[in-house]
Amino acid sequence: MKDNFAHIEVVAGNIATAAAARDLVEAVFEPATRPWRGLPPIPGGAWVLRPSWQSFDAYRRFAPGVPAEPAQTECLAGAVLTGRIQPIECPAYGHRCTPERPLGAPMVSAEGACAAYFQYRPPEGNA
Repeated sequence: MKDNFAHIEVVAGNIATAAAARDLVEAVFEPATRPWRGLPPIPGGAWVLRPSWQSFDAYRRFAPGVPAEPAQTECLAGAVLTGRIQPIECPAYGHRCTPERPLGAPMVSAEGACAAYFQYRPPEGNA
């Protein structure tokens, strides 16, 4: 078998670069437990700035007093992301929640479940 990509493969460099990047991330951030919209908190599922870097935390600087987790909206992101419902089963889908006016993360990103479904949704009634 011939490796057709040997001319671009730099394993040692990639490993060193990845290790340096990981070290940098771990020097600035630490794992934390944070709530995820529509899902229970995931232990170690988020990164927060370490105390020595918190002066750079834009949220602390520019939004003091604003809750980190927005109040529950009509977005059923958790149910969509865990497969309990399809996007079209959300009452807001396609009405109050569209890619132009998203209510939650699944409609924000083009790769989000709701946005992708919105773009490629089956004909009405064939979900």
